[in-house]
Amino acid sequence: MSNSSSLHKFLLLAFADRRELQLLHFSLFLGIYLAALLGNGLIITAVACDHHLHTPMYFFLLNLSLLDLGSISTTVPKSMANSLNNTRAISYSGCAAQVFLIFFLFGGEYSLLTVMAYDRYVAICRPLHYGTIMDSRACVQMAAAAWASGFLSGLLHTANTFSIPLCQGNTVDQFFCEIPQILKLSCSDSYLRELGLLVVIGCSVFGCFIFIVVSYVQIFTAVLRIPSEQGRHKAFSMCLPHLAVVSLFVSTSFFAYLKPPSLSSPALDLVVTVLYAVVPPAANPLIYSLRNKDLKDALRKVISCTFFSSGGIAKALHK
Repeated sequence: MSNSSSLHKFLLLAFADRRELQLLHFSLFLGIYLAALLGNGLIITAVACDHHLHTPMYFFLLNLSLLDLGSISTTVPKSMANSLNNTRAISYSGCAAQVFLIFFLFGGEYSLLTVMAYDRYVAICRPLHYGTIMDSRACVQMAAAAWASGFLSGLLHTANTFSIPLCQGNTVDQFFCEIPQILKLSCSDSYLRELGLLVVIGCSVFGCFIFIVVSYVQIFTAVLRIPSEQGRHKAFSMCLPHLAVVSLFVSTSFFAYLKPPSLSSPALDLVVTVLYAVVPPAANPLIYSLRNKDLKDALRKVISCTFFSSGGIAKALHK
């Protein structure tokens, strides 16, 4: 058996052995990846170029789109390349980079979703103080804190995981380098240190979850007190996209890591991982644009400028 010092590569889980199914997997992932690139790219362009969207809510949405682009680019292209080339290999350094980026980007995204819940709480429950509390400096600081928390999480998990001796082979039973699967390769009790860190991070995640739930309880209580139906509809339109994104992200990731061992199977683990790692970055732009008139108008301008105008995006958006 090899140890971690002599490992040069890992073998990832293949979606299929037959060439036709490998090409099908490549095509499906390519479609999802292109959808994520297009959707998040359009949102980033619209928010950056349209001065009407230079508000805290859309500033955080821009950061969320950047994190989504990074997270799906960390896992999907390598899996696509392996299927296309009929291989399962990923280098040791490539695996370490995946672990770092996954915890960095997903940790940052979860922290940002918590910040966005606070933004919605202030906007609806304390509207008279919104401009003071959510000024540009506070927004930049909160976004930076979300990115920094993700970076710290990625750094700690990567250093901890790859300092553990690995002697149970080099096969990772997932389509990307996932820490629980790497820990199965450990040959000592050193993995308990990483499990302890996972518990600490899990407590932080649970704390953020409670904060989001409490925020939305107060938000919906305040919304139901609004006398006009139009006002309630506007408030719900502000909150429902974020709530839908949080629900999708939290439900799939919680089920992936907290499901009972009796429900675990390679096929189910693979499906659940795709649901929390691949689907949300592609679905989030659609969720946010469905009920948001300002964003839809800005996206129409971006698309029309891109395909039908020779003037340039920024010029048209500032008319």
